[in-house]
Amino acid sequence: MNAEVRPIRTAAESALADAYASVRLDLPGGEAARRIRDRAFGEVAAKGLPSRRVEDWKYTDLRALMRELRPFPPAPSAADIEAARALLPLQDVEARRVVFVNGRLAPDLSEMGGVQEGASIAPLAVALAGDPASTLELKGLPQGNVAVELNTAFAADGLVVAIDDDVHGRRPLHVVNVQTGPAHATYGRVLISVGRNASVALIESHVGDGAAHQTNTLVGLDIAEGANVRYVKLQDEGLGTLHLGTLAARIGEKGELETIMLAAGSAAARQQIFIDFSGDHAHANLTGAGFAGGRRLLDTTLVVNHATQHCGSRELFKTALDGEARSVFQGKIVVQPGAQKTDGKMMANALLLSETAEADAKPELEIFADDVVCGHGATVGAIDEELLFYLLARGIPRQEAEALLVQAFIGEVLEPVQIDTLRDALAARAEKWLGERI
Repeated sequence: MNAEVRPIRTAAESALADAYASVRLDLPGGEAARRIRDRAFGEVAAKGLPSRRVEDWKYTDLRALMRELRPFPPAPSAADIEAARALLPLQDVEARRVVFVNGRLAPDLSEMGGVQEGASIAPLAVALAGDPASTLELKGLPQGNVAVELNTAFAADGLVVAIDDDVHGRRPLHVVNVQTGPAHATYGRVLISVGRNASVALIESHVGDGAAHQTNTLVGLDIAEGANVRYVKLQDEGLGTLHLGTLAARIGEKGELETIMLAAGSAAARQQIFIDFSGDHAHANLTGAGFAGGRRLLDTTLVVNHATQHCGSRELFKTALDGEARSVFQGKIVVQPGAQKTDGKMMANALLLSETAEADAKPELEIFADDVVCGHGATVGAIDEELLFYLLARGIPRQEAEALLVQAFIGEVLEPVQIDTLRDALAARAEKWLGERI
């Protein structure tokens, strides 16, 4: 007698199935989008939430972290909008601000009009009605990645931005995500296409009121020949939040991408980065910093796919950890056959400020071409005692001396930020964490 083996669903997996069934017909995009969403959710339903047995999630057990599904929030009330107004981050940074409150566009807090000639900004629902395939099925995204598939299935609001050839954004675009009120789950998506020889600066920020929210966000960048994109992300949600963030970028010939990410909040955060070189002589510079105490988790997982020739990539990610906090770095550079003259270097550094903090690093290279220069490395260590003694010998109190050394450690990542007010705000957030630690 052959018995049928059925996987046991967790409470969150059952809740996800019920939630998708209840909202499936109400999500924007119509029947064409629904077929794409059904395929995406089918992947999740078939495999379930990943545990440590799944290699890509070996160090971040999503099944354990997501024991229950938070409900989808209603449209934000006037009280929610006012609460969000008080939480808005980076207000000293001059930028076009578009604000989402509890996953919904907040027109009263956003600047949607007056877009310069050669650029357009549209809500995600409008784009889904016109072309659901290119809005939901992005090239370069990994099939079967649960965070991506859930975003594809549930994304109901967000932005679609288009920059024409030879157009240079006059002001940065700042996409603000604010979570407030009872704990809930949100799924947002921002897509930006940048034409030939054009440029744009994007700031993405996430803040919250401290409740145990669940955030799933995806940013897709399509960078054409000779285009330039600068992207800065601040993740500073409440310390009860589970944050799943994905950045996917396709870079055309002679295109350039520079990213700087700062992780300062949430109980557990996983930032996924997928870079795909689709033209020769392109370059990507990917950097990030994070700091965590308590029992928080910071996970950076990235794949840089070199599929064309003469392309370069640099990856530098740093974390400072206190208490029982843990960081994860999984980085992979893939050099495809024929991608000659690739130049790729990757480094992860973790600074442990307590004996109970932990850092896991797993850098990888997969090289299928013979004329390349590639390397990777990782370091995990404590504060340099000689440097600390040098500061102490000059009368600086120990807590202040440690703070100075941590600031110098993180500062290397923040230094390239070209907008002075933005760089100062990010540095101030690091200083605040150090002050709280003391």
